[in-house]
Amino acid sequence: MPETFDVVWLGRGGQGGVTAALILAQAAMSKGYYALAIPFFGAERRGAPVFAYNRLSKSTIYSRARVRAGDVLALLDPSLTGVVDVRSLVKPGGVLVVNSRGSVPGLEGLGRGQYCVDALEIAEELDLKVAGIPLVNMPMVGAVGRVSGLFELHDLLEATKAQIKAMLESNLRAVEEGWRRVEKCRC
Repeated sequence: MPETFDVVWLGRGGQGGVTAALILAQAAMSKGYYALAIPFFGAERRGAPVFAYNRLSKSTIYSRARVRAGDVLALLDPSLTGVVDVRSLVKPGGVLVVNSRGSVPGLEGLGRGQYCVDALEIAEELDLKVAGIPLVNMPMVGAVGRVSGLFELHDLLEATKAQIKAMLESNLRAVEEGWRRVEKCRC
């Protein structure tokens, strides 16, 4: 792992990006890393763009500032590419993990590439919803954890158990499915 390993979570309010960052931080701490989960959002309303960040390190983390670009960008809603400059959120050599059946046009050649997982399909299959909105965050936690190379599946499942109390079995299954189904996008 580099000095710090940064993850940017970009989604919409209600998709669970902040919770995903908390779970990844919990998993990192269980592996002996120092970890931060940093939420960042403007108007608190369902559907508005929401950022959350992880900063992971082998040593004490002093910066509490938001992450400008990540080693991994987790894009929970690919329609945000029309709203946010997604390319600027990935470090050179970083990767994009996108909630999509295939690559997202206009993002080809980004860092080390795009990884896709149909997190929406997984959430719908497992009926993982709040107020009728599918929660894509749990499959994305699995996908990001796997692509990062920093975690084993059991690390993510244990962190999910520590953070999530409602619909636990569905959430655990969603993390597993995201881990299992993520694949390099065919651009």
